[in-house]
Amino acid sequence: MIFDRRAELGEFLRSRRARLRPEEFGLTSYGRQRRVPGLRREELAQLAGVSVDHYVRLEQGRNLRFSGEVLDAVAKALRLNPAEREHLHLLARPVPAAAEEPTGSPPLRPGIHSLLSAISDAPAYVVDHRTDVRAWNRPAAALITDFGELPAAERNMARLVFLDDGVRDLYVDWWARARDVVAFLRLDIARPPGPPAAQALIEELSAVSPEFGQIWAEHDIKAREHGSYRYRHPLVGELELTYETLRLPGHPDLALIVHTAEKGSPSQEALRILTR
Repeated sequence: MIFDRRAELGEFLRSRRARLRPEEFGLTSYGRQRRVPGLRREELAQLAGVSVDHYVRLEQGRNLRFSGEVLDAVAKALRLNPAEREHLHLLARPVPAAAEEPTGSPPLRPGIHSLLSAISDAPAYVVDHRTDVRAWNRPAAALITDFGELPAAERNMARLVFLDDGVRDLYVDWWARARDVVAFLRLDIARPPGPPAAQALIEELSAVSPEFGQIWAEHDIKAREHGSYRYRHPLVGELELTYETLRLPGHPDLALIVHTAEKGSPSQEALRILTR
């Protein structure tokens, strides 16, 4: 399963067209049977106010130099959410050669490690665009897994969620967590720097995890911003934690994820026991 920007763009647009019902836009078939679900290309082009040929070239990836105005019009017609709109813009624009993924990952600043160590009562870790866990604090290891005991190649949230039985059992709603991590990955790998390292991860997970392949084919997109998960921890039982995401200055491909519990809740007490 190769991540090709042009193919990804076409598949993404077709998947978004397929989820729209013609009746929502006052469109009727006039006796013509629809061979595919959702809107036809010419219908979408009409709603976006662009020529059919222009839209077809976009969906076929024949030109990755579309204006922002055209992309915004298509996004509005497709009723894309902000994360999906960003994904469309990322895919429909050429990646500058200077933004291509470098060989190896640059080391993190010492200050980032100091920041993680200073967060002593909340699980926190840093992930990159392919969900590699680049740094973590002691509470994160206590909550999720002891990252330090894993080979560097296995310190990856997508791999852990799909391939590690312990991490899989940790989430009360594993499918929700799995869909999120794929949606995060799909958006992040479209940002510079892109493949090839991310490509290797996608190919690996597609080959060994039917669930990953199933979810990847859904083309869902989600920005890693904030949310919550319920955990079933073997030491402290169930707890619900929210998370907030902070982008690190100087490292646009890195995100700091911090988990917290509601003040005074049983989850906060469970987290206190886990991290003491």
